[in-house]
Amino acid sequence: MLLPITGHASDADLVTRAAVDGFVVWTTTDDAPALEAVMATRLPVAIHGGPARDGVTLVGIDDRAAARAIGRAAFAGRQRPSVMSFPLDADRRSFIVRGIDPYTSTFPVTRNRLLGFRDACNDLGHDWADVTIGVCARNTSHDGRTMARRLLDTSQAPDALAAMYDEFALGAVHAAADRGIAIPGDLAISGWDDTPPAAAAGVTTIHQDLRDHGANCATAVTAQPSAPHWMKRPWQLVLRDTTSA
Repeated sequence: MLLPITGHASDADLVTRAAVDGFVVWTTTDDAPALEAVMATRLPVAIHGGPARDGVTLVGIDDRAAARAIGRAAFAGRQRPSVMSFPLDADRRSFIVRGIDPYTSTFPVTRNRLLGFRDACNDLGHDWADVTIGVCARNTSHDGRTMARRLLDTSQAPDALAAMYDEFALGAVHAAADRGIAIPGDLAISGWDDTPPAAAAGVTTIHQDLRDHGANCATAVTAQPSAPHWMKRPWQLVLRDTTSA
């Protein structure tokens, strides 16, 4: 059974009415009502991506380390790095901001990727306070393309865009093409997830096996290991044509 949640209080009712004997919670916020309702059931639980909870197995990659690696690839040799981000919280607002504090995000995945991109900037001598972050409301190529247009049309347009999602990166590729911006000469772009469309477009990305993540979540719920832990899954930086590193 799939329970589509919104991040609002009504999600708890969906959980309490669900006729199930275990839950997999897929990447939600620290304060998600659905997660609190799941924990209250005392049924077997696994969480993907976060937030972590005591006594519950967490499945996912080290998002901060992966973001640091791909940030270094995307931002190397650039002067105006930028990030295209997932939503920061359940309100899912779209906006542009400079040097945001990663800890303002209540999504652990978003927070850890922002921390990793900040680490990459520090490694390369960029001041995080000057880095523009375009926060997308939804995880779609359309949102990525719209945000990329907004970023590229500013007076200080970025020369590197590190996206938290391949669909955002593909949207940025299209926005750059619309403006005659050369990739990677004038603009480096990176994505995340190593999807087939991103591979076909030559997008530098982070490979992670989400099918493997789902299988491990299911195993954690059904097997309920005696010592719940972080099931840290592998990831790989995949360098392609959209970055010069």
